[in-house]
Amino acid sequence: MRKIIHLDMDCFYAAIEMRERPELRNRPIAVGGAVDRRGVLTTCNYPARRFGVRSAMPTYLALRKCPDLLVLPTRFDLYRTESLKIRKILHCATPLLEPLSLDEAYLDVTTDPRPGAEIAAAIRARIRERTGLTASAGIAPNKLLAKIASDWNKPDGQFEVTAAEVPGFVAALPVRKIWGIGHVTAEKLRHLGVKTCGDLQRFPATELYRIFGKFGGELYDLCRGIDNRPVEPDRPRKSLSTEQTFSRDLEGPEACLEALESLFAALVTDIADKAGDRKMQKLFVKIKFADFTRTTVERAADGPDMEAYGDLLREGLRRRRLPVRLLGIGVRFAEEEAVKQLEFDFRSAPS
Repeated sequence: MRKIIHLDMDCFYAAIEMRERPELRNRPIAVGGAVDRRGVLTTCNYPARRFGVRSAMPTYLALRKCPDLLVLPTRFDLYRTESLKIRKILHCATPLLEPLSLDEAYLDVTTDPRPGAEIAAAIRARIRERTGLTASAGIAPNKLLAKIASDWNKPDGQFEVTAAEVPGFVAALPVRKIWGIGHVTAEKLRHLGVKTCGDLQRFPATELYRIFGKFGGELYDLCRGIDNRPVEPDRPRKSLSTEQTFSRDLEGPEACLEALESLFAALVTDIADKAGDRKMQKLFVKIKFADFTRTTVERAADGPDMEAYGDLLREGLRRRRLPVRLLGIGVRFAEEEAVKQLEFDFRSAPS
């Protein structure tokens, strides 16, 4: 039985800014985009969240919800420096470390004889001691449940799901907690009378496959808390993207361009969290039309650009005059930079 920890720093960028400027600790702050319709927040602190402010939210909307919100510019050099300090602490706990972003990682501590909760508490205490920052952790037999558990007692807390507790814990879990279930799938499940994983467990695998295709097979396992994915150290990322399948097909370029704005906001946040020092080489737009045909349009570029994505989208739409079922946008990374980053991560690990 595996013993997995998912460690997640608490409002990482905002927490660093509050540490550097203690006078900001009790006021609502956010880190991220310019104050215009294209600006997007990368994160915010907990006082801001009480007003309904969230990461990936357009800055203008966040300011509408919280007029006193202080929006700070990002300082990624500082955030990466702190992330490397934390990465070294995690490497001391186990070589089986899978970073997901600057502030989040999976750890496989199966071979450590200590209880998982004790290991997680020691890691969190070391992070606080070395950086002055807090982290939350989830401990479980697999990655799926560890990630869900890390959000249970945020901020500055931890939660464990033991193997014996998995059936009861998962049965009561809202289906929206399962990775891969977005708005469209959640709506389908709601119409089927499914609110919890226990409700979903009543459906046989064949029925889930008929309704959801290949993902239905995954749902059959996930709603039972089954996840056999291993922790994969130093996995190089070749691309980063976000996409949305629409409950109603989009008709015409204007509707597609409107949908593009929210996709762009989500992508910018993901890049800030997950790209690190990787050099971007291309932008791409993926379109699935109403007849399920697909097309992808690419362009060389060194960073995300809303205008460029709009041009790529228009080019793709001209290829078929059909309504659009799915839109996706993303960036591709240069292969050479992937190798350099991997070597750098290896050298930064303690011997």
